[in-house]
Amino acid sequence: MYLKTKKYIDFILAFVGLIVLLPVFLILILAIKMDSKGPVFFKQRRIGINKTHFDILKFRTMRIDTPKDTPTHLLANPDQYITKVGKFLRKTSLDELPQIINILVGEMAVIGPRPALWNQYDLIDERDKYGANDIKPGLTGWAQINGRDELPIEVKAKLDGEYVERISFLFDMKCFFRTLICVSKSDGVVEGSTGVNGKMKATSTKKTISQ
Repeated sequence: MYLKTKKYIDFILAFVGLIVLLPVFLILILAIKMDSKGPVFFKQRRIGINKTHFDILKFRTMRIDTPKDTPTHLLANPDQYITKVGKFLRKTSLDELPQIINILVGEMAVIGPRPALWNQYDLIDERDKYGANDIKPGLTGWAQINGRDELPIEVKAKLDGEYVERISFLFDMKCFFRTLICVSKSDGVVEGSTGVNGKMKATSTKKTISQ
């Protein structure tokens, strides 16, 4: 029952959010254009509900000559590609704001598993074990507030599966408000490494390139 209502809640929240955050959008667009050459937004092919593909939207945080479809941690020196404004956007997660549009058009939800890159086959296969590919991906999710960039794929997929099992209005509210806390602290954001102290697997799901 909740899943049927959830899409309407997502639309309303995204619509209100877009209106309220419009001044922030305009400021960030101006800052990005002044900081580096290239488009304001970056499109990237991601995995949606039932493993369909869609183009996720982000504010561009990297130079236009950055290798595409490559996780940041796999770049030899990711800092050389990230712009000055991009560093701020990534640290504050403001680069994710354009995904409000993905929610409005029905490709994403506010809360759900973060959409995998189209070529993150190991993560996609692991999520299949828990049914996490069978619901809409989210702007934030249970795994995001329990480790985010620091999580190995196996743990991340398991947490995504736990979300599928526990999905409800109250659980979504818990994820939403805990996300606000995590973002304010920049918890779990790891740029250019393979996890805590660089000891986790190189296949861990990191914050991917946002050109």
